[in-house]
Amino acid sequence: MNQIKPVIHMVGSIPLEDAETVFRTLGQRVGHHAERIPDGETGRRQRWISFVMDQLKANPAFEVDQSLPPFQFTQYDGTVVYEIPRLTIKDGVDPKTINFDTGYADDAIRNFATFDKLQKAGDIPANVKYQIDMATPLAITYNFMVPAIYETFIEIYTDHLAAEFACIEEALPHDRISYQWDVCQEVLMWEGYYDQAPGYKEQIFSVLGRIGDMVPDDIDLGYHLCYGSPKDEHMILPDDMTNLVDMANGIVKAVGRPVQYIHMPVPKDSNEDAFFAPLTGLEMGDTRLYLGLVHAGDGAGSAAKLATARKYATISGVATECGMGRGDPGIFEPALDISLDLVE
Repeated sequence: MNQIKPVIHMVGSIPLEDAETVFRTLGQRVGHHAERIPDGETGRRQRWISFVMDQLKANPAFEVDQSLPPFQFTQYDGTVVYEIPRLTIKDGVDPKTINFDTGYADDAIRNFATFDKLQKAGDIPANVKYQIDMATPLAITYNFMVPAIYETFIEIYTDHLAAEFACIEEALPHDRISYQWDVCQEVLMWEGYYDQAPGYKEQIFSVLGRIGDMVPDDIDLGYHLCYGSPKDEHMILPDDMTNLVDMANGIVKAVGRPVQYIHMPVPKDSNEDAFFAPLTGLEMGDTRLYLGLVHAGDGAGSAAKLATARKYATISGVATECGMGRGDPGIFEPALDISLDLVE
């Protein structure tokens, strides 16, 4: 298998106080080995999509459905990480009149100004792009909504994200930004985690294709596949990478434009050939594969994973399995050190 020198990919969240600190730190520490760096999802986005739930509960168009018990977000070992009340649209509310105020566009535009300032000052290498990360419509739908309104909510929330992206696309230079869709609930759906209806796979590719095609060809596009990591480990421990390969192949086929990369997570204890062997089934064309095989405190294991994976696919980038801003902040610097060891 032909191999290239991998880049360092930062998935999204970073345990630092603000975007400027994130940009400056990543630019200096890994910038010469990275093609893109994120703003770290600091502030209210530090909790990924929990801030969206806070906004939805405060939105007069929604109410908690008291007829359903809260959804239990449960880890592979049975630990209940969160209990999430399910929302529904109030009687008499026209879904098309519902407004959302996620602020994704405002954050991206404001933080690009900081990125631009630091890049011009030399704190970020000139060829590095600003990576904008956003959760998919299915993430919000399946985590927070009652099943009866899934289809309706997907449509109105997708329209909202399209409007947010339109603001970003208009305001920022296309050749200096990249866009990453964070695909978590879809991976869990594929593993049977939710009570999804028949046809969910077609729904996944339909939505992921639609939001990918929002991004014009002159802006880099990537997808981060994720098993969830609120405790810095997978919510589900898969037997191998078969489902991730199937999803990656389907995403690339569903999106009408080129996809620059797909990131796949690897659990810490998965080192055997059998786990990585399904990578031979990838049919992604020129889309590059980034593997989330970097685990803080396990440099030898991370290197072993990379060596094993290279038997079955070309690995273009190394990363952690998910962002690092929502768990133990102590993993951040050790993970950077391992990443640098792997690419140097």
